[in-house]
Amino acid sequence: MTAPALLVAWTLLSFGADALAIDVEGRNADAASAAIVAKPAFPLKVGASNRYLVDRNDRPFLIVGDSPQNIIGKLSEAEAAAYIANRAAYGINALWINLLCNEALGCSSDGATPDGIVPFVVANDLTTPNPAFFQRAESIIRHAEDLGMVVILDPIETIGWLRTLHVNGVANAYRYGRYLGERYRDVPNIVWMHGNDFQSWQDSDDDALVRAVARGIRDTDPNHLQTVELNFLTSGSLDDPSWQSLVDLSAAYTYFPTYAQVLSEYNRANHKPVFLAEANYEFEHNAETDGGTAKTLRKQEYWTMLSGATGQLYGSRAWRFDKGWEADLDTRGVVELGYMSKLFAHRRWYDLVPDQTHTVATSGYDALSEHVGRLAAYLGSYRVQPAVQRLFSRFKRYTHFGSIATNTYAPTARTADGSLVVSYLPKNRPITIDMSKLAAPATARWYDPTSATYRPAAKSPLANTGVREFSPPGVNSAGDDDWVLVIETNPEKD
Repeated sequence: MTAPALLVAWTLLSFGADALAIDVEGRNADAASAAIVAKPAFPLKVGASNRYLVDRNDRPFLIVGDSPQNIIGKLSEAEAAAYIANRAAYGINALWINLLCNEALGCSSDGATPDGIVPFVVANDLTTPNPAFFQRAESIIRHAEDLGMVVILDPIETIGWLRTLHVNGVANAYRYGRYLGERYRDVPNIVWMHGNDFQSWQDSDDDALVRAVARGIRDTDPNHLQTVELNFLTSGSLDDPSWQSLVDLSAAYTYFPTYAQVLSEYNRANHKPVFLAEANYEFEHNAETDGGTAKTLRKQEYWTMLSGATGQLYGSRAWRFDKGWEADLDTRGVVELGYMSKLFAHRRWYDLVPDQTHTVATSGYDALSEHVGRLAAYLGSYRVQPAVQRLFSRFKRYTHFGSIATNTYAPTARTADGSLVVSYLPKNRPITIDMSKLAAPATARWYDPTSATYRPAAKSPLANTGVREFSPPGVNSAGDDDWVLVIETNPEKD
């Protein structure tokens, strides 16, 4: 481990995550301040509005997550604890972890931990779970619990283990799910997430196998929420109607402008709370995607938060824990994720309603980009024929139509009581706000998403009448041109 990571681990384990603000190599003191929040009371549940998650005490839970998918299969328990502590310092409160990992994702072919603990006594036989392996997994999950983190746990991810499900069949898949439900039902900080690039969910045999695990968990574990991640290039859990009774929150997975898929889930008549499970990862650039530059990550994050989500997962190439992964711990992407969390976590993010009819932001939001992003996501979804998808992919590759890089849609959201309006501007241009949507005279400030600092947007207080145009204050601290406009009747003291 790097010295900074060990410092974070020692500090967290010594003093606790409830009151932590540290400086790792001088880079993340501001991001770390996001960790100064009361630990949630697990397990999580769905809030009364069916729009966001809450803890056991009904306190809203904003998912600010990382995706160390291979942590059980690639790290020792001590290394895992240090990694988890590092993420807690950035305000991260959720971790996507694959319970099983084999060679398909870069782990051992038999799914063993680095010190040789295999998941099944008989290789690939789901009816022979090895207690030592599942205890190791619990120990890592408990490290996360100690630091106030929920683990979004994939019981048998489908990139590497679908063939094992086929060998075992539906009955044994169900038995495996029952074992997991009984084994982990009293471990409070779990949300179960099935799938993982589940490209073949429309195959009824494949889908039945994965659902069998979910049914087994549900029948023995009434304590934890469940979801499923379906396919790229874009999807939501409820695209597959057979999961309706098993899914408690919808996982949006997309490589298109994230607002399109998140709003698609938000607008369903049978909606569940939605979170962004996966999009572009920092330092990765998969085929047919825009890659994970710092600005792409920020766009994904703010588009998501202003489209009605209960949070999101960030990811970086460190998820595989290949040699040299320690260099990807304290990166710009995770620092700026902390800045995003800092903006929303102490405000009523859970009451924000997306301004889909543009009655709050009346101009300057870029209607063309908005509709291009929605159209691109539709053409890349399961709803169109594969031949059309392939044709559109080639068209996008040469024209960048529908790409994140060229999309400058500026989303806005407002609380119903008119106390808060937030807009994200990916490009430096004016935006017009109908001030009558505010309940009282308000303060307007520009939030720099690359430094977590504010600049006045106008002399305050501003009358809550008429319309007003706001122009961003030039480039931000990173030399980019994206800003967040925050208008509030009772401004937070940041």
